[in-house]
Formats: sequence, C-alpha cells, structure tokens
Amino acid sequence: MKKTVVIGASPDPSRYSNMAVKMLQDYGHPVIPVGMRRGEIGGLAIETGLPEIDATDTVTLYLNAERQKSLYDYILGLHPKRIIFNPGTENPEFEQLAEQKGIEALEACTLVLLRTGQF
Repeated sequence: MKKTVVIGASPDPSRYSNMAVKMLQDYGHPVIPVGMRRGEIGGLAIETGLPEIDATDTVTLYLNAERQKSLYDYILGLHPKRIIFNPGTENPEFEQLAEQKGIEALEACTLVLLRTGQF
C-alpha cells in the first residue's frame, strides 16, 4: 500500500480532494489529509500547517500552481517517490524541480488512477 499525502484536502464532501481521501481509504492506502483549515474526512483529521510525515510514497495535489509555490520545499522535503498533479494543478516549474530531485511528476487524476488500477 502506498502512503499518500493529500495536499489541499477539504472537509467539503463535494470537493475532489475529499473524494480522493475517501477513495484512497477504500482502496486500503494509508492517507494523510493536509489542508488549510481543520476538519475531518472519513474519520481522519485534516492536518494543518506543515506536519512532519515520514515514509511518503505519493503526494497528490489539489492546490493551483500559485498556491503550491510556498510549499515547494515542504513537499520536496517529504521525499515522495511521486507527485500527482491533478487536473487544475499542473505546474511545469514544480514538475521540473521534482524531476531534478528524482521524483516522478505525473499529470493525472488520482480518482481515475485508483479506479483503473494504475495508482
């Protein structure tokens, strides 16, 4: 199972980040939701700030490129194997930085990857 950090997690059930946290749980992946405000998704507390997280396999982003800039160092410091840039989060600058650090940068939809067995 792939420990996944969802950045941009929202307690609003209509948001894709919320759906991703729940679907990751459904598929048995350990998941840590990180968001701007406190709340809960599927029984998990949304972490705020820059929590220390070890053994991260995947970071999946639900923040637009502008909002990602202040988190570059934090996300790269999690040492994930890959970063998923969901639709609307594409960021060539950050994708290049990640790849220079040996991190796979993938423009894809976490929900689709899970449903199609490609996660």
